[in-house]
Amino acid sequence: MTAPTAQIPESHDYPFIRNVGSPLTADMLRPLDSRCHTVQFKSALTESDYKTLAEWLSQYPSVTLRAYGSYDGSIKDLEFLRYFPTLTKFSADALRYKDFDSLSGLGYLPPTATMIGIGQTKRRVSLAPLARFTNLRRLFVEGQTKDIDVISSLASLRSLTLRSITLPDLSILRPLHDLRALALKLGGTRDLGLLPEIGCLEYLELWMVRGLDDISSIAFLDHLQYLFLQSLKQVTTLPDFSRLTRLETVWMETMKGLTDLTPLLTAPSLRRVAAVDMGHLQPPAVGVLADHPSLQQLRAGLGSKRKNEAVAQLVRLPAGEGWGKPRSLQGEGDD
Repeated sequence: MTAPTAQIPESHDYPFIRNVGSPLTADMLRPLDSRCHTVQFKSALTESDYKTLAEWLSQYPSVTLRAYGSYDGSIKDLEFLRYFPTLTKFSADALRYKDFDSLSGLGYLPPTATMIGIGQTKRRVSLAPLARFTNLRRLFVEGQTKDIDVISSLASLRSLTLRSITLPDLSILRPLHDLRALALKLGGTRDLGLLPEIGCLEYLELWMVRGLDDISSIAFLDHLQYLFLQSLKQVTTLPDFSRLTRLETVWMETMKGLTDLTPLLTAPSLRRVAAVDMGHLQPPAVGVLADHPSLQQLRAGLGSKRKNEAVAQLVRLPAGEGWGKPRSLQGEGDD
């Protein structure tokens, strides 16, 4: 499994994503499959097409509208949102052209919006326009730090992803009492001491956070169900999990500094463990998990068929299904 990302690649992988563009065609506006979560465009539409798209999209209130790329430089701002006054889920990312310098167009969205994603831009933009979205449940921010304190006022947030952002500590997240899912991707936020004071975290993802070497505060996340750790090369020790009675899944990938997995034996309700791209480990290091009384699934990738087969002999458990994070923990849904 590669690290999850809020970026959605351009594709025609119907039924999950629908690509549209000017001129709109009947095929683009055919009914959406119930599994479709995103309608996206990569270049500005005409005024009439924006109006047509908005009317058509109003039939699908659970679907996210995504503007991305603008490789031709045609999406210079978010003013097109004036055509979408009822849209509650919106994402703008990979808009890296030099002329984009404001999120003021977000003001056209209703204050009842529940999901917003803001990607990196060549010019840093102010996040202040987010303040009016007091019902926001899910937020993705990449590379934007100007007025980032506004996040503290978004008390309804249940899912937050910060990508390529470095914070001195997590104090701005303390007011988020309803937060259930937190992902820190890239950036260099090293001080996680306040994690236990943030919401009731059920899902935590730490991915390639530069300089992070201490994850001991995870030991006090009493509501944690799913822990995802990837490419944290300076982390050499797992915390004690004995307090985490709800923790069921731990995914570790490319965790080159870890050599001792025995702390996982302290997690009383653990059901699934993945140790992927961990070629520095020898089979006995993973074999210790055979002693866990509740473990049901193990996915091991130690870099060779020989080592993987040796692990399978030591821990006779299937890789199984169900490794995907529940929608509620990702913040994809409204619950």
